[in-house]
Amino acid sequence: MKILKQYQGLRKEIYVLTFGKVVTCLGAMVWPMMTLILSSKLKMDASHIASLLLIMNIIQIPCMMFAGYIADHFNKKMIIIFCDLVTVAGYLLIALLDINMSTIIIFFIAGLFAMMEHPAYDALIADLSHSNDRERAYSLTYLGANLGMVLAPMIGGLLFAEHLQLSFFIDALSTLASTIMIILMVKDVSVVKSQSDEKYEEAQSGGLWKVLKTRKVLVFYLCCFIVIEFIYSQYQFLLPLNLEQLYGQQGALYFGAMTSLNAIVVVIGTPLLTAWFHRMSDLNKIWISTVLFMLSLSMYIFIQGMIPLYFISMFIFTCGEIFNALGQLPFVTKRIPLSHRGRMNSLQRMLSAIFIAVMQKGVGVLIDHHTMVFMWTLVSILTVIGVMMISVLKKMDQKEYPLLQK
Repeated sequence: MKILKQYQGLRKEIYVLTFGKVVTCLGAMVWPMMTLILSSKLKMDASHIASLLLIMNIIQIPCMMFAGYIADHFNKKMIIIFCDLVTVAGYLLIALLDINMSTIIIFFIAGLFAMMEHPAYDALIADLSHSNDRERAYSLTYLGANLGMVLAPMIGGLLFAEHLQLSFFIDALSTLASTIMIILMVKDVSVVKSQSDEKYEEAQSGGLWKVLKTRKVLVFYLCCFIVIEFIYSQYQFLLPLNLEQLYGQQGALYFGAMTSLNAIVVVIGTPLLTAWFHRMSDLNKIWISTVLFMLSLSMYIFIQGMIPLYFISMFIFTCGEIFNALGQLPFVTKRIPLSHRGRMNSLQRMLSAIFIAVMQKGVGVLIDHHTMVFMWTLVSILTVIGVMMISVLKKMDQKEYPLLQK
């Protein structure tokens, strides 16, 4: 319990939003199975799956930019509530229907609105916390999200073969419960007053591009971000396809178990790593995360079919995920005006979605003609590039943001 005392002293609303994350993610058992649904239920090959994901990501682009704009100009709490209610309605409808392309479209729309709440959610957490408390605030909400995810993927894996619609029904009920909590318990959404050492966060007029022109570190950071996000996305694209190739429908159960391990390690590791490395800079945490991704994903070159070693790789990968979560959002919010947080968040997600979709299409085509060892080798090479890019970013940041180098 002593390790949890580091989360004391935050605003009440942050605790409510965190608990809302726990409830929502307790039912979040379907999205990690998207690739397997398309592959196993609809019998699509990897290339067609990648093409469909590309189309979905293209549609997301204007929606995400719109989500960032409204997050910076309207009540963030109401945005979250509206998006949640649309998601709930979509999941309830899917639970009543058979799985086909029509339900996949409804699934995508429901998921799109779930995604559109993220800029408002992340910006609201930043609004409710001082810069020196922000790592703890994001750490707590990240911990809450994964606390709900501990059992969800395993349950999803068990329900996948015969009772997939029940997963959607559980998702709908849990999201609705979270929404009701936010409606009743989040009252004060006022922005904390800026401190003297938060000069980089002072509100500015004009569009996001105007801000980025004067903050070149953030432009290069966006390049690093999309590379890291593509690397991370292989956890939900290449890995489940790898497991299905090896074990058929049993691969869904293995993938669910690995995802549950991911959530368990996050729940245990997040408060520990937050406390142990609280003095480490945000960029150093991001650098360590990329190194751990490199070590984890390169293991699949050598351990094909060795399931126990897959779980060891997932443990290393999850430690990298924690470091990444502890570093990314605090890094950005300390360097962007509070008036542009929502749009910056949307731009990150939009660019990563485009890059991932295009690259995923290439990966999907290559899978149909090459071995998994070859595919994991390519991913490993990209992780090495990611480590090098973060090293360059660290040097740039030292020059552009000297007041943040503590």
